[in-house]
Amino acid sequence: MTRLQQSLSIYLERRVLILFALGFSSGLPLLLVFGTLSFWLREAGVSRTSIGFFSWVALAYGVKWLWSPLVDRLPLPWLSRRMGRRRSWMLFSQLTIMAALAGMAFSDPTTQLVSLALFALAVAFASATQDIVIDAYRIEAAPERLQGALAAAYMTGYRLAMILAGGGALAIAAWAGSDLGYDPVGWKVAYLCMMGFMLVGVITCLLLHEPEVDLAAQQQAQAEHKQALMERGWPRPLAALLAFLQSAVVAPFAEFFQRFGWQALLILALIACYRISDVVMGVMANPFYVDMGFSKSEIATVTKVYGVIMTLVGAALGGLLVMRFGTLRILMLGAMLAASTNLLFALMSQLGADLLLLTLIISLDNLSAGIATAAFITYLSSLTNVAFSATQYALFSSVMMLLPKFIAGFSGIVVDSYGYATFFIGTAAIGAPVLLLIHLVTRLHPPAR
Repeated sequence: MTRLQQSLSIYLERRVLILFALGFSSGLPLLLVFGTLSFWLREAGVSRTSIGFFSWVALAYGVKWLWSPLVDRLPLPWLSRRMGRRRSWMLFSQLTIMAALAGMAFSDPTTQLVSLALFALAVAFASATQDIVIDAYRIEAAPERLQGALAAAYMTGYRLAMILAGGGALAIAAWAGSDLGYDPVGWKVAYLCMMGFMLVGVITCLLLHEPEVDLAAQQQAQAEHKQALMERGWPRPLAALLAFLQSAVVAPFAEFFQRFGWQALLILALIACYRISDVVMGVMANPFYVDMGFSKSEIATVTKVYGVIMTLVGAALGGLLVMRFGTLRILMLGAMLAASTNLLFALMSQLGADLLLLTLIISLDNLSAGIATAAFITYLSSLTNVAFSATQYALFSSVMMLLPKFIAGFSGIVVDSYGYATFFIGTAAIGAPVLLLIHLVTRLHPPAR
């Protein structure tokens, strides 16, 4: 067996394949409340400014650290006893996503915009909860040597699901409704189909095993803290609550800052800015396609064929590059690629609708995203203490999304005021500080491998 074959064989590990399916379940809802929803709203006649503000429903991904301690430590009635703490929360969040997607499917933005927003918000919160659980499961399910492969498999499933929720949803909407022009029936069918695809995650959750994590030290510390409070005169229920909060909420964050000291602030700054270029750009990508005159079937065809191919190539390449060159070097490469590909959108805004150029842009965008995300997930995983995996990783991924999602809410105003070309160039420019942050982290913090 050649060295390349040995490297690639890691992707056939059972745990790696499980993470591929869970990544698919995790990635499916995002565009349904983000890019695809923006296309739906724009086609229904909703203004670009309103679409930009509408994207704030995805801020749920940026504040999920607020309830991650509950997901990490609080058992669900009946389910947790039968399935374990990770699988029970996973199944609960997946079923909630399916119910909320059905609600979105039966909401027409031309007459039921508020209802659509509420169901989209429910999808976002349930999806963020699912991300908390799956991230914790990934960190707990395998040793560090497999984390690069797990990240690549997870991200491959995630990106494929995003392509399905993007191009696939547009293709279904065009087939069931109208390719050009607004037809609510097509969007209803598309979102109901997306609800059905969530069964991939449900079935995987029912088949996988609960990861074995030794919580004895945490439980012992919590019990000792509770006993100490009771000895000081605190009532038993209040002492139990305070001990739980100390163990589930305070300890994970305190441990991170104790471990890294002042460098923790630099690390959090890098996490907060790393995805800013592609997230801010992503809100206006589909409205841009609509305004350029592309049909749903054209966008769907390009994303389904070239997007899928380049996603697979980018994910596999990203995982191998991380193992070969280390996480931070590929993190730098991914940041440069993610920012630079936005300039191609600016080029198209000047040249006009060109299907070949669209194919090139989407191909390079997916390749870049594959490399960058594989490195970024591996980096975040390396920062996480397995004793607090759900809460700490939720903190990192929340910080990752909060600033970009907030800024993205103003993207419609920028486009309306200055045009698409200036907007896309600006999204590339705001990625430049990320390179400096990676350089500083590389110098001050040992590279994660």
